[in-house]
Amino acid sequence: MKLDYIKLKKILNKNFKIMLILLTLNIDEVRIMFIAMNRFKIVLGKESQFEEIWRSRDSHLNNVPGFIDFNLIKGSSTKGYTLYASHSRWNSENDFINWTKSESFRLAHKNSGQHKNLYLGHPDFEGFKVII
Repeated sequence: MKLDYIKLKKILNKNFKIMLILLTLNIDEVRIMFIAMNRFKIVLGKESQFEEIWRSRDSHLNNVPGFIDFNLIKGSSTKGYTLYASHSRWNSENDFINWTKSESFRLAHKNSGQHKNLYLGHPDFEGFKVII
């Protein structure tokens, strides 16, 4: 079978343009990211217990649409508490909001009230849209 060079070039150029468009769309999706954080004030001396609760819990996030990753981060200690934050990244704010209305969210938070003795107050939520 003999290939027509001009036809082949047109097909390749067309497919290359489509691939560039798809690549651009994927880059734009990555830029539309949302970071959700809850800040926790943990009673001094209860840090290990708090960390173990987070290590051993099932977050139910693995198959949630738009979920990217999760970290529990530890900040500094003051006279009364140690600061922690749960830090999750999402493809979009809508993905995060949809998760908060899901069965996965309810399952992940079903036992959250059992360890009130570890916390100084309720967690403080902070949501951020990624700009750069």
